[in-house]
Amino acid sequence: MKVEFAPLSVPLRRRLQTASVVQWVFSFLGLAQCCAAVFIALFFTRFWLVSALYAAWWFIDREKPSKGGRRIHAVRNSIVWRYMRDYFPVTLVKTAELDPRQNYLMGFHPHGVMAAGAFLNFCTEASGWFRVPFFRDYLMSGGLVSSDKESASYVLQKPEGGNVLTIIVGGAQEALDARPGSCTLLLKNRKGFVRLAIEHGTPLVPIFSFGENDLFEQVRNPKGSWLRQLQHRLQQIMGISLPLFHARGIFQYSFGLLPYRRPICTVVGKPIPVQRKHRPSEEEVDEVHQKYLNELFKLFEEHKAKHNIPEDRHLEFI
Repeated sequence: MKVEFAPLSVPLRRRLQTASVVQWVFSFLGLAQCCAAVFIALFFTRFWLVSALYAAWWFIDREKPSKGGRRIHAVRNSIVWRYMRDYFPVTLVKTAELDPRQNYLMGFHPHGVMAAGAFLNFCTEASGWFRVPFFRDYLMSGGLVSSDKESASYVLQKPEGGNVLTIIVGGAQEALDARPGSCTLLLKNRKGFVRLAIEHGTPLVPIFSFGENDLFEQVRNPKGSWLRQLQHRLQQIMGISLPLFHARGIFQYSFGLLPYRRPICTVVGKPIPVQRKHRPSEEEVDEVHQKYLNELFKLFEEHKAKHNIPEDRHLEFI
């Protein structure tokens, strides 16, 4: 196999962009494991008190990820994220103004392999990683919160408004279909976020991130294959999916785990008004869910030509 190496004359700015993505990929793939290992290892050194004190803090602070988290402005505004934004680059397009006095529930599509667009534009992708020592505080510093219903309700019921909760509806399972050209969304039977919006009377906002699925190649895993079955089984056990992805490296462009430099354009749709009801019926949830599907489909169709998507390619809801 011929390897295409990066030229030595790459500008410093581009090297810093690559470095920012390297640390992000490491955070995604290995930082949680490293944090857990350090936490345990410290107990067997003269610095055992650090882990002991943190364990006490962890217990006292255990509900924080479900109670709005803990943002640190310096982390959210770090220059690292601006370099990472410019690596692809990532852009955000609004199609309607949002009332700053209103809370919103945004549905983000598609998940992609690592949800790069969601992370950079909204910084709200979260999971069971909040159980990992040290790593949980790193996640909350950027504005991430736990993904359970209790946490979502806490954000949406704030009376002062001005809060946006972004949910990657397809979740980890959708990542298994993330490959260039894919327009498949795991959404047909995902209705919990709709029920949540109705219970709080929160407008729903569809979002489609063009280019999200183009960042990585993925090993072929059609439904019914042994690989897909193994991935589903591991997801049930671990709570996260394990797509076998690859793209480019740090100093060469032929193979590796860094995403390709391909543009991401995240388009935010118009809010869908939702009538508040404490216990909506299945029929009411289905009605709002269908409205959401229609608006998301319309959003995709209106903007796909700008992103070189063929006219005969449409969203597929499964």
